[in-house]
Formats: sequence, structure tokens, C-alpha cells
Amino acid sequence: MPTLAATNSEAPTSRLADSGLRATPQREVIYDVLLKKRDHPTADEVYARVKSELPTISLATVYNCLETLVQHHLVRAVNFERGPTRYCPNLHPHAHFHDEQTGKTHDIDLPANLIEHVNSILPQGYNPSSVEIIFRGSAKPEPR
Repeated sequence: MPTLAATNSEAPTSRLADSGLRATPQREVIYDVLLKKRDHPTADEVYARVKSELPTISLATVYNCLETLVQHHLVRAVNFERGPTRYCPNLHPHAHFHDEQTGKTHDIDLPANLIEHVNSILPQGYNPSSVEIIFRGSAKPEPR
């Protein structure tokens, strides 16, 4: 399995091609934005970031490109209750911590045996296609 550093250094064009997608300028820029700043942006935030490089891009095109990237397993859609969908390029098994105070989302690495354990307690005969673990809360106050 490639390391995260190796994954990040791959050109978006080759990763798009490897997934079976045609590398359009819009897909390349949007995917590159997600890979460079891994802060789980919303579609509106992605749109704001790519607008300077692709001034004629529409918000609808951004939504379509993001959906295509999700369908081809290049990014994950992360949903929080009643909030806009956020996009995460980290495809390794991990959880998310959503800071309810700041709105920031952080990746949380999980021990491999945790996912195995979660899978082992499912009802017999069930095989999950994905596991999503989301923590919600806020940062602990600094001690005085």
C-alpha cells in the first residue's frame, strides 16, 4: 500500500486516469484543491478556491465534479447532521472529529483492529461496504 506522502505526490491527472476518469481541467483543479489542503471543504468552499484558476467555472460544475470524484472512489463525502456535505481525499480507514464550535473537521487515525472488531460484532451474514465513525464535540478548554 502506498504511503500517504507517496499518494499526495502523485499527479491528479494520473490518479484520475487510474480511476478510469478522463482528466478534464475542471476535475484536475478540483481534485488538486482537495489534495493540497485537507481541511474537508464544502462544495461552496471548493468553488471559492478554484474560481481564481478557472474563472468561468460554475458551482454546478463543481458539484458535478465532486460527485464524480466520490463515485470513482477518489474522495469521500462526509456528512454531518443538517450540515453541507464535506469532501475528504483521505481514503485510508479513519474517523472524523467535527468540532462543533469552530466547524473544523479533523481526520482521526484508527487502529486497524478497531475496524476488524466493529465488523465482527455486526449481525451474522452482514458485510459492510463502508464504516463511518464520527466524533462530535469541541476542544477541551486550556487549563489555567
